[in-house]
Amino acid sequence: MKKQHHPITVTIGVLAASAFVLAGCSSGSKGEDGDAALDVPFGATTPAASGPLESVTWMLGGEPTTLDADIDATTADDTVLANVCDRLMQVQPDLTLGPGLASDAEWTDDTHLVFTIRQGALFHDGSPVSTADVVWSMQRHSEDGAAESDEYRNVVSIEQTGTDQITVTTSQPDAILLQAMAGDGGIVWNPRVIEAEGEGFGSPGSASACSGPYQVTSWDAGSQLTITRFPEYWNSDVDALTDEVVFRWADETAIANSVTTGEAQGSFLENAGAARSFIGSADVSVYQGPSTNAWVLETTDRGALTDERIRQALSLALDRTGVATAAFGGLAQPWKTPVGSGAWGYEADTFEQAYDVLEGAPAKPSESDLAAAKDLIAEAGAPSAPIVVASNGSSTHNVIANALVAAAQSIGLEAEITVIPQVQYGDFYSDPDLRGQADLWPDEYYISKNDPLGFYKNGASDASVNFGVFSDPEYDALVDEGYAATDDVERAEITTELQKRWVEHAVWIPVVATPSTLIMSKAVTGVPASAAFIYYPWAVDLGSAKG
Repeated sequence: MKKQHHPITVTIGVLAASAFVLAGCSSGSKGEDGDAALDVPFGATTPAASGPLESVTWMLGGEPTTLDADIDATTADDTVLANVCDRLMQVQPDLTLGPGLASDAEWTDDTHLVFTIRQGALFHDGSPVSTADVVWSMQRHSEDGAAESDEYRNVVSIEQTGTDQITVTTSQPDAILLQAMAGDGGIVWNPRVIEAEGEGFGSPGSASACSGPYQVTSWDAGSQLTITRFPEYWNSDVDALTDEVVFRWADETAIANSVTTGEAQGSFLENAGAARSFIGSADVSVYQGPSTNAWVLETTDRGALTDERIRQALSLALDRTGVATAAFGGLAQPWKTPVGSGAWGYEADTFEQAYDVLEGAPAKPSESDLAAAKDLIAEAGAPSAPIVVASNGSSTHNVIANALVAAAQSIGLEAEITVIPQVQYGDFYSDPDLRGQADLWPDEYYISKNDPLGFYKNGASDASVNFGVFSDPEYDALVDEGYAATDDVERAEITTELQKRWVEHAVWIPVVATPSTLIMSKAVTGVPASAAFIYYPWAVDLGSAKG
């Protein structure tokens, strides 16, 4: 973002491109043996497409769970929704912020954000997108219990104040609210479709409630989901070259086989390591790009890990380098924090320097790290029952779960793995009973913002993904100060303090940072290589590599 001072004014179209410090593997990264270079292009985009395509098959790591982002939003869900649902703002391929259904947004003073809503956009049922529909959508996102409600934590009211104008009133300045409107919290819904569909909305067979450049035309549960170019899309600057994208899903081995044989043309990989076998391929390209993604071990409030000393000890003993090699083939990086450096969209030097001095999450534990971990266990007292770490059975989850078990054993603790079916695994975020079956679970976490505050707000006592492990009034006050700090230098100082406290308390245990990783047939090109695919309509850029 631009540096902002009171009063805040942000005009879409003049937001400065952010300078990123890109962690992860680029051309010349060390490989699995630590010596061989991995020649992987690193950047926000792939070469532009030059010709049309009738149909492309794209692989997902799992079947979408729901297309109602107010209930849930897995990576598979968002990979589809990014093409189907317009948002008020739009993440760009380089992870900067651009306009969406709002053509303009302006803070008129410290607590009033005014959106100008485009007129003439159509929902997929042909009805116009009205300003009132946008208000309804924002109010739905902000309801208690909605998955995106935390993005509206400072919002007092959302009102239509003109034919094409919405005024959002906040309780204090909010430096990241505008960025949040490019994520799922900014999706604009068709209220009439959602009300007609009732509880069935978002499931296979339900009608589309969005206005994006593609619409869902079929969803055969357990088999495939198809999106088709929407011919009446409002943005005449968007000229999608691909008429149809068929999504199928499988584990990483089957994904690799599908792209190898030409049955599928590409996939944004959950496991970067699955791309390793394609490096140097004559038929398949590998790309990596900036990302906020990090694999973490998220802790529950069921028992032993409510004692931060146990969490700290496990973090000290975890072999992150081993995980990066075994699970990701060297295409990931041992990481100290729960958010990747793609979030360093301003004051990047400040964030990099603060990251470098962090302690408590070594890449590979030293003897002194293990000794310190054992001292923490002795002080806290070893739990009477084994620590239970969950896995969904995928190779990545299994490697991380086994690494946690090994870390526990190396400092005198007992640990075991429980396997949760993949279809239920995402429910860890919403189901207390499921969280009661494990002390922690590995998952890949990301944010839609190029501001780490967008992650560290999760440590606030009332945050939706703070599962009762951590509560600190001083931390809560710092989160509020961070939101209010519209000056980038001030906000970076506050956010790095939040980062330090998060890592010191081991709220979640960070494992590795994972650049966005894409495999794609050399017959097609154009999509972003960055993590923008989670929110940006990437299929509009997909086309033939040949004219």
